[in-house]
Amino acid sequence: MSRMPSREEILEWISENPTKTSKRDIAKAFGIKGATRIDLKRILKELEGEGHLEKTKKSYRDPEQLPPVSVLTVAGADADGDVFARPMEWKGEGPEPRILMVLRAADGALGAGDRVLARLSEVKGEDYHYEGRLIRKIGTNPKRILGVFRCGSEGGRIVPVDKKSDREWLVPAGATGGAKEGELVEAEQAGPRGRMGLPKARIVDRLGDPSAPKAVSLIAIHHHGIPDAFPDEVVAEADAAQPVELGEREDLRDLPLVTIDPADARDHDDAVCVLRADHGFTAWVAIADVAHYVRPGSELDREARKRGNSTYFPNRVVPMLPDVLSGDLCSLHEGVERACLAVEMQIDAQGTLLSHRFVRGLMRSPASLHYEEVQAAIDGSPNERTEPFVEDVLKPLYEAYTALTTARQARQPLDLDLPERQIILSSKGIVTSVAFKDRLDAHRLIEEFMVLANVAAAKTLSEKRAPLLFRVHEEPSPEKLDALRETAGSIGLTLAKGQVLKTAQLNRLLGQAQGTEFAELINISTLRSMTQAYYSPQNFGHFGLALSHYAHFTSPIRRYSDLIVHRALITAHGWGDDGLSPEEIERLDATAEHISETERRSMLAERDTSDRYLAAYLSERVGDELTGRVSGIAKFGVFVKLDETGADGMVPIRELGDEYFHYDADDHTLTGADTGRVIGLGQRATVRLTEATPITGGLILEMLELEGATVPRGSARPGKPPKRKMHASKKKGSKLRKVTRRRR
Repeated sequence: MSRMPSREEILEWISENPTKTSKRDIAKAFGIKGATRIDLKRILKELEGEGHLEKTKKSYRDPEQLPPVSVLTVAGADADGDVFARPMEWKGEGPEPRILMVLRAADGALGAGDRVLARLSEVKGEDYHYEGRLIRKIGTNPKRILGVFRCGSEGGRIVPVDKKSDREWLVPAGATGGAKEGELVEAEQAGPRGRMGLPKARIVDRLGDPSAPKAVSLIAIHHHGIPDAFPDEVVAEADAAQPVELGEREDLRDLPLVTIDPADARDHDDAVCVLRADHGFTAWVAIADVAHYVRPGSELDREARKRGNSTYFPNRVVPMLPDVLSGDLCSLHEGVERACLAVEMQIDAQGTLLSHRFVRGLMRSPASLHYEEVQAAIDGSPNERTEPFVEDVLKPLYEAYTALTTARQARQPLDLDLPERQIILSSKGIVTSVAFKDRLDAHRLIEEFMVLANVAAAKTLSEKRAPLLFRVHEEPSPEKLDALRETAGSIGLTLAKGQVLKTAQLNRLLGQAQGTEFAELINISTLRSMTQAYYSPQNFGHFGLALSHYAHFTSPIRRYSDLIVHRALITAHGWGDDGLSPEEIERLDATAEHISETERRSMLAERDTSDRYLAAYLSERVGDELTGRVSGIAKFGVFVKLDETGADGMVPIRELGDEYFHYDADDHTLTGADTGRVIGLGQRATVRLTEATPITGGLILEMLELEGATVPRGSARPGKPPKRKMHASKKKGSKLRKVTRRRR
């Protein structure tokens, strides 16, 4: 071919021949020789300038396509076990391509965050765009940094938002990603860390203004890797969902199933009602039938499993399901027909569960009520919404709740008294106040009915020998119990030793402390002694609730575990083809481990966000004197929980006086080497707020008084510490360790 090809022909040829894209290859393909090559060069430059081509060192390529050999980051395996990756660099205007890794046995396993060099081949008609074949691994899971970018003469620095981080990161000039001064950025470690100087990072994402109200939760979302945007295919599936008709479902539309939720709730996934009966009560708990809409193996199911649960922040929710489901079709709104799974429970006057049965039904709630108005109605002050339901709906609910309370007292679940903090935001996202939520009987009522329904689900599936996920809470370890026993003993309280531990024993300890100045200390220490609850296909019981069978059934909108239990019930009762599939049963162990981890991830993200909001709220009170209690002891300082807000601040050890302190990790104490002064959990403290950093959530305090005694300030004398007689704490076999802090 001797004529000059058109621009379209050049682009088409490059697209079809991604391995031969140098100027020489293009000229050879079209038979271009001699001076005509100058015109080819001009056309290629025009196409490059217009963004149709991207020039690499010696070749041109379509920026909307990936080169045949690319560096990829492994995104991890999907619900089917297929491993997907994404390109390290994507400059196209379209969505980032999805790459399926085609692995051989010799390639070994690839995990999320792995970097690989792969050979790519484009595919058509699939839900991914390329297939990748491993050439070699490059690295594994580079460290991620979230922080504020500070410009420098040659690049800049990143100041991390994690209050546990004690160093900045250097960003070379070519790795800033266009970030501007003061922007919140996400970066990753660039190369191995050297012995000298700051570690290097390259910016991979710009997240905007860190002082913007939405940035507080955005920081936590990015820092903990919580997915917050639904893929198009997931949204498309949700949008295609339709309301359910009665069909073969049981008709529950005449039951007075009311929802009782917080006043600002947008979704209502549980409804309750009670009918008086000769034996006591017939109680109904109806739960949104999420399994009807989220089918095993669907895009909705894959995304829900990936998220594991919804995550709640003071200013936003990152939901497990798209809003068209969570806020509409799967929400038991007042006056509309909704699909549900319901349990009918027969309860006697002492709150004992006599029998129960599950149904797949269709309901219509007569009212969506909130806790405060329900409680006010029972207390004699109904409003227009609650007045029609007081006699026939609300009073039977409270009567049954009284019976369930009798059964609860006999069972003796762990009775911790830990007030829940509530951060109130303005319409602009600014913290206006911090309060502690009131615990009403209306809250406890719903909790009791939900616990009873969860027990019924676990027992039903166990009796039918059906696979499911239990909610497991194991008893504390002997070591943690010993630590709790020592803490109690230090303030004159007793936790008996040498018995098989039961929650009733812990409740007696909590009862001893109730109403005393040590009540909060004992409640916190008891909570810390507990193991963390988790999900498992094996039933190990629930220690905290004092229950032998327990599973999560009542919140499938926001917890994947509950969706698994719903599917198990559907399969066990033969209600349809949307139950628990054989593939799901085979991977229940993996699912349990995954959603236990996503739950922990959400808890950490929610806690970090609260810390940042509290630091922002207190930032205008730097210099104020505040009161609180010692809530934690570390070798580097003391943590104090402030009375007014419940926020935790740190008193650095240098502020505790001009002496050395010995740290006992088992007793949670610091002991002064000169004075013998002991600082321990629960002591009353008066502090001054010296620093509040909203971007990290850190609070630094100065100790003014401890247990009513003035605390001397450190005097900062230089030099080595003088030799001292060996304290008992430093003799052989002792668990005490010296805190190495120089006198200033």
